Amino acid sequence: MKILTQKFTTKHNTAPFSQIKLEDFQPAFEENIAKARVEVDTITNNPEAPTFENTIEASEFSGEALDRLSSIFFNLNSAETCDKMQKIAQDVSPLLTEFSNDIALNEDLFKRVKAVYEQKDSFNLSPEQATLLDKKFKSFSRNGALLSEDKKILLREIDTVLAKLKLTFGENVLAETNSYKLHISNEDAIKGLPEGAKEMARSLAKSDDLEGWMFTLDFPSYLPFVTYVENRELRKEMAIAAGRKAFQGNDYDNQENVKNIVSLRHDRAKLLGYKSHSHFVLEERMAQNPEKVKSFLNDLLTKAKPAAQKEFAELTAFAKELDGIEQLEKWDGAYYSEKLKQKLFSLDDEILKPYFKLENVLNGSFAIAEKLFGITFKEVFDIDKYHENVQTFEVLDFEGKLVAVFYTDFFPRKGKRNGAWMTSFKPQYIKDGINERPHVSIVCNFTPPIDSSDSEQAKQTKPSLLTFSEVTTLFHEFGHALHGMLANTTYPSLSGTSVYWDFVELPSQVMENWCYEPEALSLFAKHYETGEIIPQDYVNKIKESASFLEGMATMRQLSFGLLDMAFHSNDTNNITDVKAFEKEAFDGTSLYPDVAENCMSVSFSHIFQGGYSSGYYSYKWAEVLDADAFAYFQEKGIFNKEVATKFKENVLSKGGTELPMELYKRFRGQEPKPEALLKRAGLI
Repeated sequence: MKILTQKFTTKHNTAPFSQIKLEDFQPAFEENIAKARVEVDTITNNPEAPTFENTIEASEFSGEALDRLSSIFFNLNSAETCDKMQKIAQDVSPLLTEFSNDIALNEDLFKRVKAVYEQKDSFNLSPEQATLLDKKFKSFSRNGALLSEDKKILLREIDTVLAKLKLTFGENVLAETNSYKLHISNEDAIKGLPEGAKEMARSLAKSDDLEGWMFTLDFPSYLPFVTYVENRELRKEMAIAAGRKAFQGNDYDNQENVKNIVSLRHDRAKLLGYKSHSHFVLEERMAQNPEKVKSFLNDLLTKAKPAAQKEFAELTAFAKELDGIEQLEKWDGAYYSEKLKQKLFSLDDEILKPYFKLENVLNGSFAIAEKLFGITFKEVFDIDKYHENVQTFEVLDFEGKLVAVFYTDFFPRKGKRNGAWMTSFKPQYIKDGINERPHVSIVCNFTPPIDSSDSEQAKQTKPSLLTFSEVTTLFHEFGHALHGMLANTTYPSLSGTSVYWDFVELPSQVMENWCYEPEALSLFAKHYETGEIIPQDYVNKIKESASFLEGMATMRQLSFGLLDMAFHSNDTNNITDVKAFEKEAFDGTSLYPDVAENCMSVSFSHIFQGGYSSGYYSYKWAEVLDADAFAYFQEKGIFNKEVATKFKENVLSKGGTELPMELYKRFRGQEPKPEALLKRAGLI
């Protein structure tokens, strides 16, 4: 346990993963919570009058050891979990909720914060200090400090239950993902599947001591299956299996969890004096209120829907012409989209993948960051890691000083949740004159390298080759990572990605744009066997096809944002049927017929497990920002140092120290214009 309750003696103070035992976590949480309580008591018992330094700054740096422990534990619980770890998570979550509530409802601490807040004009605060003070004051007022005692007790109860429900929701989705396996013994059944996907499936079957091919609901297995397999019945089976996760009336069913989460969130918001959970959340977002979000989503829907309906009609006609399909179903979408794309652009992932070897793409993202922001990445082997597949890098500036520690974790495995995300094991901040540098990680689920021959003599490992969509995913998460790595603020709670949620996607989404630029692609898109740079013809086709079926893709994203708002901007205490509620919310955005066995809400982890409740719209919101921002780069040159420096200094390094729109305008010189997005998407 000791290792988790003291300052690490490792290189760069990195997490000592190999020395941590699972049984160390719970006692370490208990000890670090006790330590944090003492630190808070020291602030509240201070006989001196409250000042910014002895109250606001002191509370900002209290609980440092607990925050570090929490980030290590919960990051591992997402990327390298097991039954024992999930049990610990269920046990420690209520302790953490109780502690955070004790802070939020600590009257003595609030009195001191309020005293500083009420005389803030006399303290001559910097913009960052003023933001921190405002954030601290709101963290009390928005978390019940102004409530009566009986209501404070009720708030604590709600928060404790919510913390456990969110954990259970995620565990159920993971369990359902892991439990489904489709074993195929007849190769004819998977006709159309590319060789690389077959090899991966054969490798999966082997790992279960089976002959033939094995498919799972992990994305690198699932997506090629529904995109390429000609057998429509098997595509249907896979698609329905993916869509019914946590919707099967078994021990892992999430319907009651969804109802309870939205109901408790609504009750909590009402208790705090807000009309709905969305009103509560959006007070701290660029969008400000649910009316503005709905107006934003519906305005985009008005523009995207005619294009989406036209595209769907064209796809339907194409499927009928090709295979006599009368009614396009959800399990047909990816398959016929890929076929139509090949017909229109003579381009498919299998042609492109040899040019996108994972190591080359990663090095390409590094090269682009170096050109833009003057940082370099050096792989190191003396930093501890939590799994053998993880790579570790030192990020250095042009003087060779440490900017960040960077971890990458790219391949699926049993204890790792689906999807892709960026996270951090330690934030950046300045304390006692030392600029503590961040430890940042990106986690993805790409196709791993595979043995491409059964013959021992000819056995060779085929590298991980990415689809173009996976290339943009890597760049997306790398954009988040840059936001974390280039942070340069004083306070940890304002550092890196600690910004409004509808601003956090700007750095990630803007980075995706470089994937379409010939000048950038020439740095990394090289054939893994011949070293040949990707032909210009392919680059042109990638750019041409960038807006292929964009209307349908936009409408799909908008449907998720509208579903999120339906759950959280109204009184949802009376939902009796999650599926029926979802169907009604999707009513204006549906193209495919409904599938009775499927329900998306019960595995919608972004809003029920992650932090995107009332915030899913922010992907589209940030697309407006990113299209407008990248238009500025295009205007001046995609590697223009002046624009890159303005982006680094006004967006990436500033974190949440000022209002996002002010930071954006300082970078761009104006507010963002939605026309840039609509133009890029081919919708105008």
